[in-house]
Amino acid sequence: MSHPADLRYTPSHEWIRLDGDVATCGITDHAQDQLGEVVFVDLPEVGDAVTQGEGAAEIESVKAVSDIYSPVTGEVVEVNEELEDAPETVNSAPYAGGWLFKVKLSGTLNLDGTLDAAAYEASLS
Repeated sequence: MSHPADLRYTPSHEWIRLDGDVATCGITDHAQDQLGEVVFVDLPEVGDAVTQGEGAAEIESVKAVSDIYSPVTGEVVEVNEELEDAPETVNSAPYAGGWLFKVKLSGTLNLDGTLDAAAYEASLS
């Protein structure tokens, strides 16, 4: 799967889609492929503060439990509740229905250390 050009990517395999001052966050197709079948997603609560580079969620697969790091700093304003009943959506649609949480950005957006799609794809090879 190609990585959408309108997203930013972290070296730890999260993605960010910006819409004004809200960032939608998820894991990349590469990350879900490495995890294998996702069986449970532990998301933050709406209202939680998250800090860029720190743990914000966990994904459990048949292979392992993995921490998901927030790619931005701010307040969680929405979580993907559909994943509670259908965590496998992270595998089947990581850039669409498999998003994890949305963060209202606080302060200045810092995308230092994130990658565009071409750089992210190059980092995988």
